[in-house]
Amino acid sequence: MTKLDSLLNFVERTGNRLPHPTILFIYLCAIIIALSWVFSIIGSSAIHPTNDIEIHARSLVSIEGLHFILENTVKNFMSFAPVGSVLVAMLGMGIAEHSGLLNSVLRTTILRAPKRLVTFFVVSTSVLSSIALDTGYVVLIPLAGLVFKALGRNPIAGIVAAFAGVSGGFSANIIIGPVDAVLAGISTEAAKLIEPGYKVNAAGNYYFIALSTLLIGLVGTYVTEKIVIRWLPEPESTSAEVFEHIDGEKRGLTAALVVTLAFAVVILAGLLPQQGFLRSPEDGSVISSPFMGGIVTIIALYAGCAGWAFAKFSGTDKSPTFLVDAMEKHMATMATYIVMMFFAAQFVNYFSWSQLGSIFAIRGAEGLAWLDLPKPVLLISFIALAATINLFIGSASAKWALIGPIFVPMFLLLGISPEATQMAYRIGDSSTNIITPLMPYFGVVVAFAQRYKKDLGMGTLISLMLPYSIVFFLTWSMLLLIWISFGLPLGPGASVFIS
Repeated sequence: MTKLDSLLNFVERTGNRLPHPTILFIYLCAIIIALSWVFSIIGSSAIHPTNDIEIHARSLVSIEGLHFILENTVKNFMSFAPVGSVLVAMLGMGIAEHSGLLNSVLRTTILRAPKRLVTFFVVSTSVLSSIALDTGYVVLIPLAGLVFKALGRNPIAGIVAAFAGVSGGFSANIIIGPVDAVLAGISTEAAKLIEPGYKVNAAGNYYFIALSTLLIGLVGTYVTEKIVIRWLPEPESTSAEVFEHIDGEKRGLTAALVVTLAFAVVILAGLLPQQGFLRSPEDGSVISSPFMGGIVTIIALYAGCAGWAFAKFSGTDKSPTFLVDAMEKHMATMATYIVMMFFAAQFVNYFSWSQLGSIFAIRGAEGLAWLDLPKPVLLISFIALAATINLFIGSASAKWALIGPIFVPMFLLLGISPEATQMAYRIGDSSTNIITPLMPYFGVVVAFAQRYKKDLGMGTLISLMLPYSIVFFLTWSMLLLIWISFGLPLGPGASVFIS
């Protein structure tokens, strides 16, 4: 047994000693309530870097806290992002799966590809999925499990490989997306504190994140093949037992293809014209359009229509209530997830309302600002700080809004461009997304994995994701150092160092 195997076994054993994920979130809610009371008593506070307002810890053990809990319990759950998007997507995917469409598509395409090429395809596609917001989490991750199962491999390996790409590679892509625009806007406001005319373009990190897409694809494939696959047990079934031939498969696939083409025509008609009906009515952009905002709904509708067409023409639709039955059966498998998400939503909102997350983030940033380090070392240290803060605050934009106004001006005075500071933050933020249970979609991945191993705990998932997190952090940081040494621009007109 190697040292890495020993470490992963230790992490798994330790993590699995934790209670059931739902019970764990109940305990965490109680802990946050207690901590909010303690920190409010000792007067914990921090100065918000944007508006110089002092943030004080708020106690949930108070009249105000009680009112927040009573008035927002339902709202916390109903507005929790992973709940609605996952359930809506599962309605459409349920029809596609129970109709046999996924069975046929995977059997006739993926099964013929080399296994290692499939792994690279899964990780790389997952990285690119961030352009479509939550799609990677609710569609690609469970689909990757099916793909690996169809290949006779452990489906959990497919799930964690896709999770590594979707979440660990969140700051890599070959397309500029909503995240780039949001972070650039925050960086611009922070830079104006020193240089009023400075503007960070949404493409300010484009060259770096484009190459990072290839890096994460290759590194994610290596970790999956060399560590995760070898550490997981062999699957009980072979690919021949997973997906079987459907009699009217050819007719069904043809019907699904017609639906696919019809959807493509409608979407292109809504996106290609400058005033297309799927573009933003305000500025005509695609990034902030109803199409991007409703991508999960579109995918669910497409999957449902394609699945229905396949079932109708292949003959698998033998019941007048086929559509309802398919959605109900698939939704029944999400019961554990729904219960877990209820308490996860309460915990995340308690942590936010108490302002403990904001105080921890600001204090950590101030500690790093106190150090006097060389520029490259400073950037790497900042990556480590962002990775650490990410364990406690999930939202990338929320964290950047807190610490960006501290570090962008400070590094700018030291000759480090806001684009470089932003990129260092993005590396750290992405690297630890996949090992923190506080990341909203962590529970989603646990639920998907439990479909193949009912007793899989959070410790197992963390131990599986830890190698990705470590390797992503090291290789991504190394790429940034190489970028700095060659003096390459991070994006159009965006150098690492400035006068």
